[in-house]
Amino acid sequence: MGDFRDIADRIAGDIASGRLRPGQRLPPQRWFARRHRIAPSTAGRVYGELVRRGLVVGEVGRGTFVRAAPEGEQGRSLTEPPLRPSAPPVNLELNYPVTAAQSELLAPALAPLLRPDVLTEASRAVAATGTAAARAAAARLLALPGWRPGPDRFLFTGNARQAIAAAFASLVRPGGRVGVEELTYPLVKEIAGRLGVVLVPLDGDDEGGVRPDALRAAHRAAPLSALYLQPTLHNPTSVTTTDRRMRELARVTADLGMPVVEDRIWSFLHPGAVPFAAHAPELTHVVDGLSKRVAPGLTVGLLVVPRARVEAVGAAVRSGGWSAGRFAVEAAVRWVEEGIVERLVEDKRADAARRQALLAEALGGFRVRTDPRAYFAWWELPAPWRADPFTAAAAAHGIAVTPGTAFAVDPRRTPDAVRLGLASAPEAELRRALRTLAAVAAAGPPADTR
Repeated sequence: MGDFRDIADRIAGDIASGRLRPGQRLPPQRWFARRHRIAPSTAGRVYGELVRRGLVVGEVGRGTFVRAAPEGEQGRSLTEPPLRPSAPPVNLELNYPVTAAQSELLAPALAPLLRPDVLTEASRAVAATGTAAARAAAARLLALPGWRPGPDRFLFTGNARQAIAAAFASLVRPGGRVGVEELTYPLVKEIAGRLGVVLVPLDGDDEGGVRPDALRAAHRAAPLSALYLQPTLHNPTSVTTTDRRMRELARVTADLGMPVVEDRIWSFLHPGAVPFAAHAPELTHVVDGLSKRVAPGLTVGLLVVPRARVEAVGAAVRSGGWSAGRFAVEAAVRWVEEGIVERLVEDKRADAARRQALLAEALGGFRVRTDPRAYFAWWELPAPWRADPFTAAAAAHGIAVTPGTAFAVDPRRTPDAVRLGLASAPEAELRRALRTLAAVAAAGPPADTR
């Protein structure tokens, strides 16, 4: 066991030192075995260990390549330093919208909470069900013409990721299977891994979401404990599932008695999109929050669950340590009641539209999937580019993007695409970065990364 790990350590050192560059192809395993005088099976274990560490990625029919960034490092600097150290790095991985006057809007509502008598109460623990005022405010915030969840169905967590974890923990035993879209939110993969949940990728089509026949087939092969969906402004593709498709999926989940976790964290940008929960209220656990509407550090996660499951999901919130802080809950109530969240949402919708215009200007000649309301875009790269080498090339120009491999549930089906987060970079930097990426894509990859 030690021999193959020692060899893997040496290769890892070459990657860390830069002798092996992001996007560079490793030799075929048989050639590697002959060079290192080891058995082919041992070479396979070396490559498997490098994959496990997140240092390389294997692509069926293409080979094994050094990753642009270690697995799980989303949002951090990539491994290859910029060629121009003086140029400020532009992070298109992070995707938290912040408007110019945001702090000025938020601060006044916090002032009453800082009075000693109020702060004492706001510093106490709060139940997973929050307070009556919080439930009423959350119900008001999420209400739509086609869907008005009752206040008695709300639970509160520290953020939306914790809400997803609580929903999964309450629905799926370790080793259980959850159906997901072929491309999904990377942190869902991490949450599932920590909970011992197996994610099952389901085929979709142009109507968005998963195909009903694919859901039935996966459930026949081995029962699914739940279905996780992002039907509104799906991350990373920005697709919104059609109403017809949601009705079809609602019938299938009802037939199978299958719970659904609906992630609506970006839905505030698309106010006309009716949630899946409107079609299957007794099966759907809706996840939402304030991290995108307000700010990542001033957030509360929201869970809307079937009435019969409030106690079970609340128990999962408590046992997982995912409860919201009372101060954050009290602040959120004031921001909702005073119309501040609504104002921020309006500002961010306008901001997203401006950034989409920059995207269209710079990448209009490429194959980009997005929605004019979205804060992100899915760029299907021109051949012969692949996701990880392009991500490395972008990093060399001081630009961080997220490779499609981060979103693929099945590592054997990794798309040659990158996700561009449009929300975090200042507009001037975003314009420059998009133009630079267009030039990099047009130039094509170096020969040794093809």
